[in-house]
Parts: sequence; C-alpha cells; structure tokens
Amino acid sequence: MKRSTHAFLGTLCTLIAAACSSTPETPQTPIGTVSTVTKEAAGSRVEARSAQVSATVESIDHDTRVATLRLADGRRVTVKASEQVRNLAQVNVGDQVNATYFESVVIQVRRPGDATPGVAAGVVSARAAEGEMPGAAEVDTITLTTTVVEIDRGTQTVTLENRDGTRQTVNVRNPAQFDHVAIGDLVEITFTEAVAISVERPVGR
Repeated sequence: MKRSTHAFLGTLCTLIAAACSSTPETPQTPIGTVSTVTKEAAGSRVEARSAQVSATVESIDHDTRVATLRLADGRRVTVKASEQVRNLAQVNVGDQVNATYFESVVIQVRRPGDATPGVAAGVVSARAAEGEMPGAAEVDTITLTTTVVEIDRGTQTVTLENRDGTRQTVNVRNPAQFDHVAIGDLVEITFTEAVAISVERPVGR
C-alpha cells in the first residue's frame, strides 16, 4: 500500500487480524465475516478472499490520537491514528468502526499479440472530506505478464519467462489447463488488494 493512507488503513489490518484470526494455542471463534472464492475456466483461474469486521469505540483520546475498540465478543484492540487521519475529532465513544479487506489473484492465458510482457501497477485511494466522519479506502493492483517457454505435463509445471529474461517454474494445479496453453502464449497475473475503513454514528445520536 502507498504510504498516503497506509497509516490509517493499518488500523483496519489490526482490527481484522484481531477479529478474524486464531492460533492453535488460543483458539477463537472468528467474529468477522471471512469468505474465500475460487473460480476456474479454460485458461483462467480466480482466487479471492475478503474479510469484514466491525468494532465499537470504547474510549478515545483526541490529543494522543489513541483509541480502544471493542469487538463483538468483548475483545479489545488499541490503535493509534496518524496525523493523516482526517476528522478524528468527530469520533466519539459509542461510534462504530467498520473495516473491510479484499485480495485477489487472477490468472489468464493470453495469445501472442493480445498482451505485452511486463509489469503494470496502479493505485486508487480516497479519504473523507473535511468535516465528515473519518474514512479511507485504497485499491492496489499489479499485473505481471510473462511468456510461456516450457511446458512439462509429467511434472505438471510451466516455466515462465519475464521481460528481463528471468525464468520461474510454477506448478499447475489443474492438469486440464494444459489443454489451453502453448509455448509462446502469455500468462497475465493480476494481484489486487483493497482496504477500506469507515466510522459511523449510531442511529439516534
């Protein structure tokens, strides 16, 4: 993530990690909504994961910019908002913090001429306007396009060559995909990561 909003969105990562994860030593029931989707078609594969969680502001010190958030099961997370977080003064005890995280990997086989080997990246970010409740969102996308130089059905692998000549051999999970790729084809891999966080005032306040 770009640093312009990363400090604020780091709060989101802390919140989701606390709400939706557990360890064998301290098993916990996830209190956020976590979903995973995998779709496959001829010459393509999509893997996506998302997580959503909400917490209530239990305490906040506007001078130090430190807040304690209470998750639905009573667990607490202490976070500090950087100076980049706009309109923090609007946040009060009882407000609700909503956090969303999304990531995906899309793999697509392209025919020669349909794509160009290389790397392309893009970022879209936004934050709340002056006077609004705090909020921010950011989407990062990186697309890597490589060339198929070797196919080995026996080991179920494909070797890809980047534009700079470096090569990497990868496993093909579904053998049926070998029917849809040939040497000289291009493999386009797009990584997307999106995060968003918003603060809402309870109805009636």
